[in-house]
Amino acid sequence: MAKAAGAELFDLDLIKKHDKAGPRYTSYPTAPMFHDGIGSSVYATTLKKVATDEAPLSLYIHIPFCNTVCYYCGCNKIVTKQYDRAQPYLDLLFQEIDAVADLVGKTRPVTQLHFGGGTPTFLNDSQIRALMGKLRGRFQFVSDDKAEYSIEMDPRECTPETVKTLREVGFNRMSMGVQDFDPVVQKAVNRIQSKEVTLSVLNDARREGFKSMNIDLMYGLPHQTVDTFDVTLDQIIAFSPDRIALFNYAHLPEMFMPQRRIDASAMPSPQEKLNILEHSIHKLLGAGYVFIGMDHFAKPDDELTIAQQQGKLYRNFQGYSTQADCDLIGLGLTSIGYVGGSFFQNQKDMDAYQTAIEQGGLAVFRGYTLSNEDHLRRAVIMRLMCDFKLDFARFERDFDIDFNQHFADALADLEDMQYDRLLTLSDKGLNVLPAGRLMIRNVAMVFDEHLRSKAKQKQFSKVL
Repeated sequence: MAKAAGAELFDLDLIKKHDKAGPRYTSYPTAPMFHDGIGSSVYATTLKKVATDEAPLSLYIHIPFCNTVCYYCGCNKIVTKQYDRAQPYLDLLFQEIDAVADLVGKTRPVTQLHFGGGTPTFLNDSQIRALMGKLRGRFQFVSDDKAEYSIEMDPRECTPETVKTLREVGFNRMSMGVQDFDPVVQKAVNRIQSKEVTLSVLNDARREGFKSMNIDLMYGLPHQTVDTFDVTLDQIIAFSPDRIALFNYAHLPEMFMPQRRIDASAMPSPQEKLNILEHSIHKLLGAGYVFIGMDHFAKPDDELTIAQQQGKLYRNFQGYSTQADCDLIGLGLTSIGYVGGSFFQNQKDMDAYQTAIEQGGLAVFRGYTLSNEDHLRRAVIMRLMCDFKLDFARFERDFDIDFNQHFADALADLEDMQYDRLLTLSDKGLNVLPAGRLMIRNVAMVFDEHLRSKAKQKQFSKVL
């Protein structure tokens, strides 16, 4: 049964025909549409305006430091072994937390928290306690059995005491990058991380009561083959994490300087890369995981799987989520928030971030306010990415439109995908078939008004 489902999910000929560059749609409109016409003053006004809303809040905290550089990484980070740099950054972060909390108040419940980076566990245990204490003092956190409080962890910088600390301060979910256990691959991308160290931290987390664990894997890295990656898959499946993310390595050395250190001649051929993906899909489905969407797999009883079945799955900058489409407050260097129908991004440069915080407490330097049309298309793309289907009547009711008329051009662009049995179209709705689910970004792209009008595909990685 699982292998048959995998065969339906992966159709090599159709993938080769339709694969192209496109956004991951953690936001709509996507970040390239942000502009500097929106700054901290607009952000302050917006925070005050939403202070009395009843909907919950989501907090994202960016910790930018890493002690080594992983060559494949495209994240915003500061590579340093000077751990004393963390405290001055925390001092600035505390000022920003105070400034935001003074504006938005403490009445709205926080139901989602995510520490990302960089490497959040670059902070020592006392700094983690201090940061969580600051956040809990300024925001209203619900009990952790009713919320998602997650952190990205590097097992190379995580002792059993750190895992214990993280659980004690309220984290109940963890995500860990593995990418590949093969030592040759690890050396080629400068991420030396043994299976023993990784599984030790995972076992510590399980013992301390973390209720969900996610493992990040990556295909398309140098020296990878189907056979070598199969060994890593066996080891991960044996541990049985709740969720597995299987990311496509996008080699964009012109955009990300660390990637220039990767030997391009050692990377798998496009065909071998697709072979690795196909094998991995069969393997994960055969092990009982459910394909959630994009590159995410989860166990059948995981909250993501259940939320998808109930039509309650959402997507934001942290990926798929069970939390409602609530206001997201970004804190820290380069963080992005979504508040009151607008996106707000903090300064990316540390000196600029420091200056902004010291002068006014907020560090927003660009953003985007959604139009009515943006809200409509954001909702369409959200449901596609989460449900693999659209009920046109839902959007006609919520946005007072005739769906077929309003999206005539987009629906016409989907006819080729319908011919190839990637999806089905009717006057009442759209349903993405198994063969089209890996290419859900392609389907979503036809509804992206900004992408259609400005042809910005070149700014994004290929879908697969």
